Amino acid sequence: MRPPRRVIIDSDPGIDDVVAITLAARSPEINLIAVTTTYGTAPLALTTRNAHLALRLAGRPDIPVLPGADRPRSRIFATAPAAETHGESGVGYAPVPPAVPRQPAPQRDVLVELLRRVPPPVTLLTLGPLTNLANALESDRALVTRHVQCHIGMFGALHERGAADRWADFNCWCDPDATERVINSELPTHMVGLDATRQLIVTADEVARLAEAPDALTRWLAAALLFYVESHRRMRGLDGCFVHDVLPTAEILGPGTLRFQSRNVLVDLDESERRGHTTEGGTSTIQTAISVDTRRIRHLLTRVFGQGWRELGDRMGLDE
Repeated sequence: MRPPRRVIIDSDPGIDDVVAITLAARSPEINLIAVTTTYGTAPLALTTRNAHLALRLAGRPDIPVLPGADRPRSRIFATAPAAETHGESGVGYAPVPPAVPRQPAPQRDVLVELLRRVPPPVTLLTLGPLTNLANALESDRALVTRHVQCHIGMFGALHERGAADRWADFNCWCDPDATERVINSELPTHMVGLDATRQLIVTADEVARLAEAPDALTRWLAAALLFYVESHRRMRGLDGCFVHDVLPTAEILGPGTLRFQSRNVLVDLDESERRGHTTEGGTSTIQTAISVDTRRIRHLLTRVFGQGWRELGDRMGLDE
């Protein structure tokens, strides 16, 4: 058996983020070193709080959570641009402490400081805006490229359109300049964008069944996903929801779960409706996910959704 991969998750938890974080925390294939947080689906104080809650419910309060950037590198950013999708707390209807946590001091170089303490090689999984990684590349590119063996990120969309009438996915829209820096850095980057992540849907019926589970983590995730289902129904007419951030996580757990092709990718830096939109072109080549083994991912979700999810899969003929 190969040793678990050393993984750092950089995220803005986020409904689909907490599903992905708990999946990573409960998977023996991963040695989750730390979760670094950023702004995005909610302000930094709330995303950091949500990461702590998810890890505690997953039985891994030992994993450190380190706050990073609280805003894009140079762009104007609304206080709660994703509240309609993720709720004011960032995790929908999932219960959170009533008191708003104190705002942590943002740490611009959170990834640099962490990588200095961690022996290479490291796999970096980014699930939110790419600001922390772009800052790290600006501060110490040699360190990042020496230590990060592979970067897998949930960002981008070549053919799919983002939410809220944007062309870009949310993570690229938040900080297009950071996305451009990462793509042009020659870091071994795998882009898992909307073209891939929208191939997997968790249905409204499945979420309702998860809400009845005996496991506290499953019920907490189900409460978050219920809000997600409602927002997807309202905004897209979909009777279910996408769990975007689960897909790059699943690729770490089972390489080959996603199929990638090399693409030259450009990022739109204008302040128009195309802000952050990724298109084919230019000279910067990254690996781009084009297809998904949804059956394999659904099986992996048993680790956080429990036996009830496995039984649902068995009835649907999805058992391995």
